[in-house]
Amino acid sequence: MIEQNLILILVALPFLAALICATLSVHTHDAAAWVSGLSMVAGLGILLGFHGAIAEGTVLRATLRWIPSLNLNLTFRLDGFAWLFVTLVLAIAVLVVIYARYYLAKTDPVPRFYAFLMGFTGAMLGMLLSGNLLMLVVFWELTSILSFLLIGYWHQGQAARDGARMALIVTATGGLCLLLAMLMLGQITGSYDLDRVLASGPVIRAHPLYPVVLALFLLGAFTKSAQFPFHFWLPGAMAAPTPVSAFLHSATMVKAGVFLLVRFSPALGGTELWFFAVTGTGMATLILGAVIALFRHDLKGLLAYSTISHLGLITALAGIGSTGAILAAIFHIVNHAVFKASLFMAAGIIDHETGTRDMRRLSGLIRFMPVTGTLAIVASAAMAGVPLMNGFLSKEMFFAEAVDWHNGTWLDDALPYLATFASVFAVAYSVRFIATVFFGPPAEGLPKQPHEPSAWMRRPVELLVLVCLIVGILPAVTLGPILNIAARAVLGPDLPYYDIAIWHGLTLPLIMSLVALAVGLLLYAVFARRISEGPEGPPLLHRIRAQRLFERLLLTLSWKAPRALYRRMGTERLQPQLRLMVLIAITCALITLWGGLRPAATPLATGLNPAFGLMWLVGIACAIGAAWQAKYHRFAALVLLGGAGLVTCLTFAWFSAPDLAVTQLLVEIVTTALLLLGLRWLPKRRAEIAEDKLMPARLRRIRDLVIAVVAGSGIAAIAYLVMTRPLIPNVGDWFLRNAYYEGGGTNVVNVILVDFRAFDTFGEITVLAIVGLTVFALLRRFRPAAESVGLPDPQQEAADEELRDYLLVPSVIMRWMFPAMIVMSAYFFLRGHDLPGGGFSAGVTLAIAFLLQYLGHDVRWAEARLTVLPIRWMGFGLLIAGATGVGAFAFGYPFLTAHAQYLTLPLIGQVPAATALLFDAGVFALVVGATVLMLIAIAHQSLRSARLREHEAEMAEAAPPVQPSANTEVR
Repeated sequence: MIEQNLILILVALPFLAALICATLSVHTHDAAAWVSGLSMVAGLGILLGFHGAIAEGTVLRATLRWIPSLNLNLTFRLDGFAWLFVTLVLAIAVLVVIYARYYLAKTDPVPRFYAFLMGFTGAMLGMLLSGNLLMLVVFWELTSILSFLLIGYWHQGQAARDGARMALIVTATGGLCLLLAMLMLGQITGSYDLDRVLASGPVIRAHPLYPVVLALFLLGAFTKSAQFPFHFWLPGAMAAPTPVSAFLHSATMVKAGVFLLVRFSPALGGTELWFFAVTGTGMATLILGAVIALFRHDLKGLLAYSTISHLGLITALAGIGSTGAILAAIFHIVNHAVFKASLFMAAGIIDHETGTRDMRRLSGLIRFMPVTGTLAIVASAAMAGVPLMNGFLSKEMFFAEAVDWHNGTWLDDALPYLATFASVFAVAYSVRFIATVFFGPPAEGLPKQPHEPSAWMRRPVELLVLVCLIVGILPAVTLGPILNIAARAVLGPDLPYYDIAIWHGLTLPLIMSLVALAVGLLLYAVFARRISEGPEGPPLLHRIRAQRLFERLLLTLSWKAPRALYRRMGTERLQPQLRLMVLIAITCALITLWGGLRPAATPLATGLNPAFGLMWLVGIACAIGAAWQAKYHRFAALVLLGGAGLVTCLTFAWFSAPDLAVTQLLVEIVTTALLLLGLRWLPKRRAEIAEDKLMPARLRRIRDLVIAVVAGSGIAAIAYLVMTRPLIPNVGDWFLRNAYYEGGGTNVVNVILVDFRAFDTFGEITVLAIVGLTVFALLRRFRPAAESVGLPDPQQEAADEELRDYLLVPSVIMRWMFPAMIVMSAYFFLRGHDLPGGGFSAGVTLAIAFLLQYLGHDVRWAEARLTVLPIRWMGFGLLIAGATGVGAFAFGYPFLTAHAQYLTLPLIGQVPAATALLFDAGVFALVVGATVLMLIAIAHQSLRSARLREHEAEMAEAAPPVQPSANTEVR
């Protein structure tokens, strides 16, 4: 139980740190850094405590029940591979937190940066530890969203916005493909549990849908890890701050794809299709990235393409899939994260202290930045694969796997040559990074005078470079045991121990390494000047930019093609769009129900009560009248529409549905009042439109009448057929039997909403919050027509004295009603679990109380006396409802599981209590906030109009009087 709780804490720590950072003041840079750093250190401490169990091959698990009936649970699992990866992520995160504290400017919103960074770290940990396929995809997509926020952190720049958008589109689209693959895997194996899926390799590979599953799976992994042809988003993401690049593009986001390839290789690998698709793509990416990196002039651009190349190397190893290849892939994941993070940080220091990343302007920095230069040289040597560096060991293991025989195909035979060719360019771009930036004559005309950074900004680089050296010199002692533990977690416990040594003799892989080093040095020495003076890209290929091709494709799909389709088939008018929607709905209903819905053999028949029939005739007349008057007499149409709603409310009451009647009545009041306020700002329609009397307009109205009659008659027929069927046992009977014993309430409707179907209600209030914010945002930008800005006609005709007493008696009554309606709201809220009422009804009632104060007085009067802050009401409402659901986890129950019991209070006795009351409180707060927010958005139109009238009056008074001209004859 302790281990389970610690795993849950491990996942929750970054999200908790993100929440704390998000609430900090924009100036609390140190506090945000300390919160983030300490949370990561705490996570490392938890992992250190797990090391003993992980070394023994134990898989630690933590499970939270989510939907037990569907066997869907929140499952986290920690094995050796996940332990190594999570340790790597948290360790790099600690260093990035320290580095970012000194990299970001004082004017930057640093707490927001740390909030995004910690949120991304939490999403990454959730993905690495997920034991459920669907949960893995959720965290996978969450990393895409948070990386979008991190890449676009400096959103003032166009490059940051473009890079963030491109990364989100590519990786999120791949995530959708991955979701389809996981759904299909779950159907093939009969479970979404990761352990069961990984153990079902023969079943998956023998299934007819294996090629489809593999294609979708690889699209998800390739897009995330920037594999060809999806590599182009990564260079665009270099517009992010350097701490983001050092974290996302070395150890975390781009490694998620290769993590998935290695993790699922036992289940999906081992086939020729896997080998050609994964190894072929990896080798193509390896070569393409290495070649392009050599010709990039931007420091981060060079590192971005080198990252693409190294990710291709890891992908190729995962495609080979042998024991040595998987071990080498895991080894290089760690090595690349270490030396690439240090290089990104070094590049950030150079940019920070010189003001530029253009290598054509940089030269001789070793004189001004000797320590930084030495660190960058060592890290570059590790990237190039120089002996006694960590990168040399994993690259030599890659060469060994390339030389080894696997399946005898042409790709297998070509692997040694392709690997050596790519390594030549890797050496060349590493040498260029060192020689161009740190050696040569001192640079001139730099934006800043170069100098060493602050000591703590350099400490993370020093530590990473030290790891490169220690692992390169003592691999068997430092990283060897951990790598073997991780490899056994992927390949099985029977895997023999692999000894990682520096010297294996004069072998073919060593010769390949030496050849790559020599030819790479020679390549750069020969073409150094031509590369520096040439365009940013390889010869003949620099004009082909994948980013531009993507932008053109995106422009075509998102703008040109829709506009062309719109010109042919679309319209901006609302009425044709609604007509099309109704016709589609009618067609779908006919196709679905044709021949399937018939009258019951013995329909239930009840006599028609004359009073009920008369009431419905009134409602029908109101509905027809509202439709008839809507065009020219909006106010009359609104009144008639309210009459139809009132008849609906009475119908609910007639058929013994008091909860629905109360809700309908309250919603009818609110919507009628809000629509009435909105009508004030619509353009006035005084005269009839002449075209309405012409034949085309009459034919259009007849057509719309026919469509309306068909749709209404269809709904009426469906309702009649359903209501006249004999009653059969259904889920409603279960609710009636169990509402009190399971939910602790006698009001079945409310128990369903806040207990049995609370998850649905939670989704609905979330949608209501989104709608409220959307309406508020739209109305903030709304500006009424000029003819609607002035006072209404009755107020224009009245004198100022009369306006002051305008609605005097009703306003006093509305003011008196305010406390009474607060009491009524509390009454509805407290009785809702046993009698008609509940959080929704109570929230609407309180919103009506606020609405009356705005109606009875003016906006300034109401807001001078009432401080509502509706957005906070909405936020706290969602937070309370969500926290109530999450609280069930603490007692081992699924999300939003409610508990009810009687409490004994002094002098009162036993009182029923249920946790659903807390959830209902969240519903209450959100409904109040969303409704009042829409009210305020409409009411503030009056303030804008009043300010505009006051401004016009001041301008008229300030304008000089018009003087008669000299030629004007005064009579």
